[in-house]
Amino acid sequence: MEEERDFVVFTDDDGNEFELDVITYFDHNDKEYAILADCSDKCGCCEDECEGECDEEEGGLYIMRIVVSEDGQTEEFVPPEDDEMDELIAYAEQLLAEDDCCCGDDCDCGCHDHNCDCGCEDK
Repeated sequence: MEEERDFVVFTDDDGNEFELDVITYFDHNDKEYAILADCSDKCGCCEDECEGECDEEEGGLYIMRIVVSEDGQTEEFVPPEDDEMDELIAYAEQLLAEDDCCCGDDCDCGCHDHNCDCGCEDK
């Protein structure tokens, strides 16, 4: 069964809407963040749809802080503070590297060290 993906629509300074795909959510220093990817243009690494692993283009991934309203009903995605970015980027890179198993969530072989011969990359 395919995992349901989250998409967030943003508006740029010129009023143009664009959609980002939420790759993952994470907590860091008691704040919630999301790693998002722009999958509107094919970068060449995905066949039909972006699978959330686009890293061929610099700037293709974004980190946004999630602010939940007081009533808990809405979430707002806001850019993190500049002084947090270096630490967040390092943390996000580590998080994505840990999640980069060749066979994703379908893995039964325990190959999370990415050095197995399970053949899962052929699936």
